[in-house]
Amino acid sequence: MSIIISIAVGGGIGAVGRHLVMEGVNYFLGQDFPYSTLIVNVVGSFVVGLLLGALVITWSPSAELKGFFIIGFLGSFTTFSAFSLDVVTLIQQGEFLSALLYIIVSVIFSVLALFAGISIIRYLLA
Repeated sequence: MSIIISIAVGGGIGAVGRHLVMEGVNYFLGQDFPYSTLIVNVVGSFVVGLLLGALVITWSPSAELKGFFIIGFLGSFTTFSAFSLDVVTLIQQGEFLSALLYIIVSVIFSVLALFAGISIIRYLLA
């Protein structure tokens, strides 16, 4: 039961964090392109990379702490459903090239960010 509570608390914090980051990004960059979802997904992927890299090399957190950070916080901070909605919205607005660009940039940058996080942790902790 403590794992479930850890995930729930992490999820609540991650969801609020995502909301705050998205509001800030929308304020500064506007809403013409889904920059906010792109940024939370890339940042979240980078942090997952950092955590996974640390887990592999030196860190052995409890199941509750893993659940809090990876499933709860990062699971709700990043959001594939918002990404999908952004793609559909762009397509429905006739912005096919923007939708394609968004898909490509989101996937490539998020995967690269995860690799970067792992690489940085391996470098720092090895």
